[in-house]
Amino acid sequence: MKKVLFTAALAMTTLFASAQFMVVTTVTEASDEAENGFEMEQITDKIGLGYMLNDNFTVGVQRTGEDENGDTTYDMWARYNFGNDLWAVVSAPSEEASDNMSVGIGYSLNIWKAVYVEPSFTMSMADDSDDEGTLNLGLAWRF
Repeated sequence: MKKVLFTAALAMTTLFASAQFMVVTTVTEASDEAENGFEMEQITDKIGLGYMLNDNFTVGVQRTGEDENGDTTYDMWARYNFGNDLWAVVSAPSEEASDNMSVGIGYSLNIWKAVYVEPSFTMSMADDSDDEGTLNLGLAWRF
């Protein structure tokens, strides 16, 4: 049993020692009540965390808001990098994931050290969706 615990501890420390994490968020529109047209909630409402498995593949979870009961909802997402800064993303909510999946493509523009601006375009893959797609503006910090 000691060998199993030691092996698990060693695996976790090497995993985190060589890991690359990223904090991502999607900037939302300002509400009508905003005094100067900007509120911090525009940045923090859809904040998430991703783990870069290798140079091309990242998986993560992102907050998407609240449901009718006031509980926080999350999307799971996976991103595949093509070349340097172009990427494709697949995201799905934590409940009824296969029915409400969305796909998209985006670009990471490095603006300062490890901070990126990420414009993207996503579309819902739901059968009953009349969604023509959404243009998003995201921010990412890789560490």
